[in-house]
Amino acid sequence: MNRRTIAVIVAILLALAGTALVFTYVQGADARAVEGQQPVKVYVVDKPISAGTTLKDAQRSKQLVETRVAADARPTGALEDIDSENSNLLALTDIQAGEFVMAARFGTRPVGEKAIEIPAGKLAMSVELSDPARIGKFVTPGSDITVFATHAVKALGEGKTAKQVNDLGIKGTTVLLPKVEVIAMGDTPLAAPQNDDSTDKANTQQKTPSFLVTVAVTPDQATRLAHGINEYTLYAGLRGADVKMPADGHTDDVQIFKLDLNTMLQQAGQ
Repeated sequence: MNRRTIAVIVAILLALAGTALVFTYVQGADARAVEGQQPVKVYVVDKPISAGTTLKDAQRSKQLVETRVAADARPTGALEDIDSENSNLLALTDIQAGEFVMAARFGTRPVGEKAIEIPAGKLAMSVELSDPARIGKFVTPGSDITVFATHAVKALGEGKTAKQVNDLGIKGTTVLLPKVEVIAMGDTPLAAPQNDDSTDKANTQQKTPSFLVTVAVTPDQATRLAHGINEYTLYAGLRGADVKMPADGHTDDVQIFKLDLNTMLQQAGQ
């Protein structure tokens, strides 16, 4: 067999091999195309889903519906099924109608601008403070503050002396909460109410705008703070490093001005 014959045979074999490879590739492409067109299950939002809605509630209320699309058309990460493992997951943000339901849009805790993290074992309570009373913009989430309460100093009892003390109208300021953590701040001023003078409304004066400061408190502190909010005038102090506030700190008019209470009572009794 001469070289020319051998070359012809090799060329024929290579052509046959190439044809076989092309045939195999075409068959594989056809199979992949058919597989890509196979219908697969997906979920689509039919009605808007609010942050915090569980998957099972969204399904029960028909906010999302099951449908089928070609496998190639299903987005990566699309929710494939709703079962006991994920039915209690919450929508992390609002989901609009028409969107594919993505698995990553659901989790254990909704997130957003209004979400706050409350330390374990504590309550979140909001205090309305004027701008000076909240130390302007220097207090931010994560700050520690001391809350003071200014109130009338009252003597208990119904005797003559108690009545005389109460009639003096003495004011005092007490440490209500030595240390609490700020977990959120209201950046928008609340409506500034006005002092209505029924005899002369022309003299109505606008109060300083107030803001909400949200703090984390223990159950015992929550009771004190709720009472202070409803009964006293509150003021906050931003705590520095290593500051030590006495839990029973108190001062009043008598102490500040070094007044003699007995003399004041004698004068009141005249």
